[in-house]
Amino acid sequence: MAHTKRVKIGGFEIGGGRPLALIAGPCVIENADSALRHAAALKQIADRVGVPFIFKSSYDKANRTSLGSFRGPGIDEGLKILAQVRRDIGVPVLTDVHEIDQIAPAAEAVDVLQIPAFLCRQTDFVVAVARAGKAVNVKKGQFLAPWDVKNIVEKIVSTGNEQVTVTERGASFGYNNLVSDMRSLVVLGDLGYPVVFDATHSLQQPGGLGKASGGERQYIPALARAAVAVGVDALFMEVHEDPDRALSDGPNSLALKELGALLARVKEIDALVKRR
Repeated sequence: MAHTKRVKIGGFEIGGGRPLALIAGPCVIENADSALRHAAALKQIADRVGVPFIFKSSYDKANRTSLGSFRGPGIDEGLKILAQVRRDIGVPVLTDVHEIDQIAPAAEAVDVLQIPAFLCRQTDFVVAVARAGKAVNVKKGQFLAPWDVKNIVEKIVSTGNEQVTVTERGASFGYNNLVSDMRSLVVLGDLGYPVVFDATHSLQQPGGLGKASGGERQYIPALARAAVAVGVDALFMEVHEDPDRALSDGPNSLALKELGALLARVKEIDALVKRR
């Protein structure tokens, strides 16, 4: 895979041959105690294995399958919780934004602003996120070819912001299904910016349960290992202490108790690939 730029997040860098980083957390903030508890546990695991860690969670899941789906605490309470995680746990934090007027307050609370997959082609929105001056993680829409991401990156860097990471999260494959093409990771790497592989949303089955999305979390370790073998710069994973009781994306979330072993294995693979 191509040698990408380095993006500084918190006290470490992603890309440019640096060791694999982890972006992980529950899909949505369920409450303050849950967010702090997950962040502390994830940091402890990442520190033990020796992998740089960014906590991720959403204050509002604006694109839920049904009207009655849990969306989160909302922007005001959610950003307070994320700022507390950042301060008390001492880790950089990532969250997604959905509207232009959310960008400024989110930028004050977190280290990385994420452009959701369904909004990645919205030019004014993408440019506004980039202008906030924070690192930007772009989720590649599941409806896009990997080479189409070049246009998104050009919109971002047109603002002078080159702190960009691009994330593969699978491509639409028929109805209620996604498929991960490892060739996509190479194409994205050729754009010159760090590549992230979302090993959990890639196994989502959008709307697959009728009023909620399904998923195939049993395949998370296999896809994570494969992507790291290709040479990605970071893994993105939904991780929950009890996926069966998660309020969002439980079917495609990794159980917290399984993270340590998987992280140790992919770190070994990453070291081998990058040593070569």
